[in-house]
Amino acid sequence: MQILLVEDNKLISKGLVYTLTSKGHTVTLCENCEDAISHSGGEYSLIILDVTLPDGNGFELYRDISRINNAPVIFLTALDDEDHIVGGLELGAADYITKPFSTRELLARIARFDKKVNGQSSILTVGAVSVDTEKHIVRSRGEEAELTALEYRILLMLMENAGKVVTRDRIMEKIWDIAGNFVNDNTLTVYIKRIRKKLNTDQIHTVKGIGYKMEVV
Repeated sequence: MQILLVEDNKLISKGLVYTLTSKGHTVTLCENCEDAISHSGGEYSLIILDVTLPDGNGFELYRDISRINNAPVIFLTALDDEDHIVGGLELGAADYITKPFSTRELLARIARFDKKVNGQSSILTVGAVSVDTEKHIVRSRGEEAELTALEYRILLMLMENAGKVVTRDRIMEKIWDIAGNFVNDNTLTVYIKRIRKKLNTDQIHTVKGIGYKMEVV
């Protein structure tokens, strides 16, 4: 993939360039908004964009880039406020990842777009529930369901592991990555109940004492 990376932290950018190129990707690195704009007309399959840059705001930069280039964008952000993250998604960004993050997690996110570039569908379907992972649209029985960013991530995790049990610890670890806040068992239970209610489905089963499973029906 041709990737435009906009990141001013030299330690982070050096590591990302090394990792991405070692995986066969071609990376163009920009360290500020001005440089990013000048390179944004290139043929990129993906843009990885830091929200906090020395000469501007990454969200504003995204608006400028999107007028020139329609490549999907992953935001890199140290901000853990859910409303802020949702705001980025509402702008049209394809995904986001909060700092600090593992290289493995970022590569997993990038792999989704690599599959899309190679012609694979962005629609994930399990029974009556479908998720457009490009547009972040969730539907159940054909009706669109409005999920928060955290609810969306939990549902996506269950759907990607359909038919398998996903432990509560694993889900809570994922929520921690997104929200940066402590999440206990009771909070997770509330999220699962909300997802079930919004989807109006009984596909999400509780495996007592272990976790949850999205049934393939």
